[in-house]
Amino acid sequence: MLNRTFTPFPILTTERLTLRRPDINDEQEIFALRSDSEINKYLDRAISNTIDDARNFINKVNENTDKNDSLYWAITLRNKNILIGTTCLFSFSDENDTCEIGYELLTNFQGQGIMREAIEKVIEYSFNTINVQKIEAYSHRDNKRSIKLLEKCSFKDSNEPDKPATDLICYHLTNSNYNLK
Repeated sequence: MLNRTFTPFPILTTERLTLRRPDINDEQEIFALRSDSEINKYLDRAISNTIDDARNFINKVNENTDKNDSLYWAITLRNKNILIGTTCLFSFSDENDTCEIGYELLTNFQGQGIMREAIEKVIEYSFNTINVQKIEAYSHRDNKRSIKLLEKCSFKDSNEPDKPATDLICYHLTNSNYNLK
């Protein structure tokens, strides 16, 4: 059984990062993430056009957290409280003890190991606190950086060779494989 009680909000820390609840003060950075064509190139979502879009998004993800439906973290550097990216857990299945992970990072912070550090902490929290047994991640087949990140974090390709090809590739990580690391 999943432990989906997200109050109080779980603040996670690593050597370089703090993962905290997003707030309205993050609207400029959320807007930057959600309106950047490079970041959104492989995502199937509407691009943010206004700060109001970003503000509404922050309110929506926080409402979903309050309902224990998903968790959405603002990634910040420990010495600065400015959002540089996000990571989230969503699509929880109590029946299968699974969830999905997502992530995005402002382009000028990419390639520094920040996202790997952040999602490894989220993976640890997922398995050890929420009691998830399997985490899934979907990446566009052309998003080589995302695929490389998932593989570095021990995710395995879930796709069956005889299934029709789509643009998305499913990866998974199980608690039993994670504990073997």
